[in-house]
Amino acid sequence: MKKTAVAVILLLTLVISACGENSEPQQEEAAGKSGTREYMSENGPIEIPADPKRIVALTNAPNILAMDVDIVGVDEWTKANPLFADRLEGVQTVSDEKLEEVLALKPDLIIAGSTMKNLDKLSEIAPTIVYTWGKLDYLNQQLEIGKVLNKEKEAQAWIDDFTSRAKAAGEEIQAKAGANTTVSVFETDSQNFYVLGNNWARGTEILYQAMGLQMTDIVKQNALAPGYYTISLELLPEYAGDFIVLSRKQSAENSFMQSEVWKKIDAVKNNRVIEIDTEASSYSDPITLEHLLKIFHEQFLAD
Repeated sequence: MKKTAVAVILLLTLVISACGENSEPQQEEAAGKSGTREYMSENGPIEIPADPKRIVALTNAPNILAMDVDIVGVDEWTKANPLFADRLEGVQTVSDEKLEEVLALKPDLIIAGSTMKNLDKLSEIAPTIVYTWGKLDYLNQQLEIGKVLNKEKEAQAWIDDFTSRAKAAGEEIQAKAGANTTVSVFETDSQNFYVLGNNWARGTEILYQAMGLQMTDIVKQNALAPGYYTISLELLPEYAGDFIVLSRKQSAENSFMQSEVWKKIDAVKNNRVIEIDTEASSYSDPITLEHLLKIFHEQFLAD
């Protein structure tokens, strides 16, 4: 009986040992499956990588870069932006129309705009998250990107910090210039002129939303709802506030600045024109916003 008992014990030991050896691959397989998670996109839930490594960003690339996450493919407009040149060195320019270029990059996640072409085919290459431009405000858009990248806490921390600093800067500007001080944001390509509302990039979200500065009544009437409004050179004085933020390409022709119409604007005469580079201010991501906040804080308060 003793020998039989010993044999049984040995047999059980071997079985347990074998189960232990077989359990490791099962655990690894389970871990592999847990390498994805569900993200609630505009079009419903989508399974995405828990920690995406090869992102093709056809839109919202600057928001991703701000979270210190690398991108393997990016749209042409972001690639041409001077603020992102260092971060995008060696990154390929791609588009929604050239699927073979996207496929060659072997992405594990694609970020696209809702009006882009070939969304179904992009989804066959990799999980594709779609955003509709303007559906989310600039802060919630960053928060959503944080969720996608598994960095929601970091995104929220930046939002809290930025809004606090921008509000303080706005209060400082109003304390110096007056609570009712108005600001107008103009953009020009030297031929056409536009006045911008409060959510059209070029620092408008900072000035009007985060800082709490005011636009003139006529700007509010014509540009607030559509986002921008086209005007002529002759109408600039009518739309100009106490301060002007002028967005233009630095290399563009600027003869309008020598016109009598421009020279007679009070903000011009009072040296209250703040110039920004259109190419470096056309997004509302944290990198751009921090860049513009620094410019505004310094120049609004300059003597």
